[in-house]
Amino acid sequence: MLTSTSSWSGDFDGTRRAMLIAEIKETADKLERDHATMGDLKILSRSLRELRYAFKVFTPYRRIRKVSVFGSARTPVDHPDFQLSVDFGRAMAADGWMVVTGAGGGIMEGAHVGAGKAMSIGVNIMLPFEQGANPVIDKDEKLVTFRYFFTRKLMFVKEVHAVVLFPGGFGTQDELFEVLTLVQTGKRDQLPIICMDAPGGTYWSAWRTFVEKELLSRHLISPADMSLLKIVDSVDAARQEINTFYSVYDSMRYIRDDLILRLSRPISDQFLEKLNTDFADIVTKGVIERTEAHPYEEDEEHLAKFPRLKFHFNRREAGRLRQMIDAINQAE
Repeated sequence: MLTSTSSWSGDFDGTRRAMLIAEIKETADKLERDHATMGDLKILSRSLRELRYAFKVFTPYRRIRKVSVFGSARTPVDHPDFQLSVDFGRAMAADGWMVVTGAGGGIMEGAHVGAGKAMSIGVNIMLPFEQGANPVIDKDEKLVTFRYFFTRKLMFVKEVHAVVLFPGGFGTQDELFEVLTLVQTGKRDQLPIICMDAPGGTYWSAWRTFVEKELLSRHLISPADMSLLKIVDSVDAARQEINTFYSVYDSMRYIRDDLILRLSRPISDQFLEKLNTDFADIVTKGVIERTEAHPYEEDEEHLAKFPRLKFHFNRREAGRLRQMIDAINQAE
């Protein structure tokens, strides 16, 4: 197994980086040949600049787990949801997690108040009527302000390891359906998606009733897709869901046709046999088997020694894959 200190790895990484940067430059040159409009050029230029800067801000914190928190900017400070967001932010920071929000008021501010400035990251959006950054993250080096929602939304999902949603308006619903769609279609790795109500709240239970009645009953989604999220009404339940998800499972990566699952500790032969029996329906050929780190994983040196499983996943049953990860986390 190669290590990231090998000369081969360094040469490979350097060559690949140069190729990718050359591709970006070539694409930019093609815009002139295409006679791209000023409007299109402005969108591309601004998007690239926003993403470059956002990547720069997030890079020092890549190995720290992060949770995106969504919810209404209109939630008043005396509302139970606001206090719940404060308590949640504080709990996650105590567990060593950074809290990413849209940097505004309401639920976003509450989560940052709880997490504190050092453990908060903000991805603000420029709007004509709102929103300035909340006092916790305002003028902090970990605040990024975006002109476009699509670049901002990329950072919300790409850079985090869990998503927690409090009651909110169109934006909150948009973020929930987007992250569910990305996970369901395999465009985003598996992660905990948690919908949190205050005790006695009905926002998410009513939402689930709608989904079950209008989507699930019409076979517009699969029963297993409901495993992609969990509804809770306490910080402790949300915290347990997140920590349990990463109790054995660590991360995943596709390498050619193989899905690689990295685990923090090995599983027994008996349990591996059980996985092959219980989840044979999502394996297109071969079996679920142990494997070592692949050379393509050299950019993740910190995961090199983790035990791994690999198999040919059908890439259609994201809900069943989540159920498999849950089973691994419950293994003795």
